[in-house]
Amino acid sequence: MSELRIGLVGTGGIGRTHIERINTKLQGAKVVACADPAAAFGLSIAEKFGIKGYEDPIAMINDPEIDAIINTTADEYHEQFVMAAIKAGKYVFCEKPLAPKADACKRIVEAEMAAGKKLVQVGFMRRYDAGYRQLKEAIETRKYGEPLLLHCAHRNPEVPDSWDNSSAVENSMVHEIDVLRWLLGENYKTAEVRYGKATSKAKEGLHDPQIMILTTESGVRIDVESFVCNGQCYDIRCEVVCEDAIMNLPKPATIEVLANTVRGNAVDADWSTRFVDAYNTEFQAWINGCKEGRVDGPTAWDGYCCQVAAAAASKARDTQTIVDVVYDEMPDFYK
Repeated sequence: MSELRIGLVGTGGIGRTHIERINTKLQGAKVVACADPAAAFGLSIAEKFGIKGYEDPIAMINDPEIDAIINTTADEYHEQFVMAAIKAGKYVFCEKPLAPKADACKRIVEAEMAAGKKLVQVGFMRRYDAGYRQLKEAIETRKYGEPLLLHCAHRNPEVPDSWDNSSAVENSMVHEIDVLRWLLGENYKTAEVRYGKATSKAKEGLHDPQIMILTTESGVRIDVESFVCNGQCYDIRCEVVCEDAIMNLPKPATIEVLANTVRGNAVDADWSTRFVDAYNTEFQAWINGCKEGRVDGPTAWDGYCCQVAAAAASKARDTQTIVDVVYDEMPDFYK
């Protein structure tokens, strides 16, 4: 096909940024239609972008004029619309998480296997970040020996008032859960979450910061600081301690600023600027893959594995114990 015709379901902020990026920056595809569980809002966004609007997202997914689907709805709708895309035989890009619970992810995995073709990609954009890809190459080649320890941080200036203790793991640290599993090329064995001294900036119901500790099957030890109400900046860090060297995730290139008697570099306010290049690379790769009949990025199985580990981490947080991470056996379909 000369141009992939995409239907997007979920017209909130991230959905609208994806329409803009695909229709103005990327090649080989156009978002030609959209829908939203809140039908009237979805139709208003369609009008704004000059694309076709659907009251019913399922009708859009089933429309033969639509080649592929992007799902950027709220998490609770993910399973429904991904399943509909699989049933329609269409490639579907689903923002993380694939589904809120591991059993729902497993149902998607089973539906995709029954369809007989990989159709699902999960939106773990950090795998497409240039810095993480540099780390991945160095780890895979064992240029600096075996990785032994990882020290990571995921810091936000603020989060919505609706966030609670579960959100720190299941909405924030899931990015680390996926990208670190991908970096190291192995599953997790145990998960643990401990509390730091609580900041007064967090709303009631959220203890912030938290520290997640993961151990992989080979014994690599990982600690991840989640500080999502730091009031300052968006800051992502990853330090890999190897036998022969210590590697750090490169800092994004930013301008030097002289202001208020301080000389320093500008920092990102949120994920939208920090990972904009990763998003562009991710979606261009997905478009290319769809047109050539393949899924190159994070699969439905990766989505399942992420939620298994996240559930173990949440249980570890609630019980203040170390919890085993137990996956089902990977099907040959995903090997």
